[in-house]
Amino acid sequence: MPHQLIASPFLEQHLLVRPGHEDGLLLPEANYEELRAHHPAQPAPAWMVGAVRDQWGLDVSGRLIGDYLLIRQPSTWGYSRASWEINLGCNYACKHCYLGLKVYSGMPLDDKLACLRIMAEAGVLWLQITGGEPTVDKDFMPSYRAAFELGMMLTISTNASLLWREDLLEMFERFPPYRVTVSMYGATRDSYDELTQRKGAWDLFIRGMDAARAAGLPLRMSVIVTDDNAAEEQAMVELCERWGVEYNIFTNMTPTIYGGAESLTAQSKDHLRMRKQFTGCNAGHTFFHTDPHGLVSICKIGRDDQINLPAEGIGGLARLGEIADRLMLRTGGCSGCTLSGSCTVCRPLAKHYQEAKAPLGSYCQHGMKKAG
Repeated sequence: MPHQLIASPFLEQHLLVRPGHEDGLLLPEANYEELRAHHPAQPAPAWMVGAVRDQWGLDVSGRLIGDYLLIRQPSTWGYSRASWEINLGCNYACKHCYLGLKVYSGMPLDDKLACLRIMAEAGVLWLQITGGEPTVDKDFMPSYRAAFELGMMLTISTNASLLWREDLLEMFERFPPYRVTVSMYGATRDSYDELTQRKGAWDLFIRGMDAARAAGLPLRMSVIVTDDNAAEEQAMVELCERWGVEYNIFTNMTPTIYGGAESLTAQSKDHLRMRKQFTGCNAGHTFFHTDPHGLVSICKIGRDDQINLPAEGIGGLARLGEIADRLMLRTGGCSGCTLSGSCTVCRPLAKHYQEAKAPLGSYCQHGMKKAG
């Protein structure tokens, strides 16, 4: 039977979390160590029985703790989150996609599973599985199950086109995801199919969303506003609200990961918004990204100086922090910038905009001031 609870280190803390649920409990270190020392063939300590009942309404009294609790061991690596592109392939061809070419390629299943084991050993508790479209990958289901069994809280980023499949829904029921994040590309068939450049995409989206909602999946919508669907922004929001699904709105298009400008043509100029000030991030230090070939980078954007995880193993991650610090330096066209202290994009993203020869107003304060 799959575990229902996970006790795990998380950075300098310890958590008790439940797959399929967003809430969790902060564990004192002494309680975490007590669970580590607890024999799996014994019932849980009284404090845990009460805490689990109060937090989730889950009755574990009298049950053997090993039947429902997975205990993650401490890691010396200090990572807590990661994202993984299982495949860049996709059944859509969205005009705004930052990935560029949708290439169906990647590692064999054995290497995928090896990378997941390394992620778990590195301390990753929250893992985002993305693509491309992850559910079209032939190894998605065994990879998802393996990540779940390793004790990761899983987020799936998807276009929902295959969420109606019974095998997927049965797997999600047995191994609940932490979250299913669905990208939304329009509120009508015409705009949706136009942006995705796939006839019938809207019908698959609705079919998948109907099935996912009926199954009670923990959904969150990413409302993508582009030149094709800008007139439907409010209609997309209203559809999310009618469904009772949380949503975030994304309006600023970015260049491709190769520095290509083709994705920027989807930008709705009226919806280009000033980003918040970039104050730093944990990329490369407590977070990392893995591409379909097992190449690790500090994040999805900063992909320079990648580490070959299948070849180097977990030891390769020792270089990631230094790589992150170097990539974040203001270099190239940003050297000596007088506004760098209040810049709204990180250096790796600015580099992509510069490579794409994007207008300064789409990412830089200097261009925004001239436009104003």
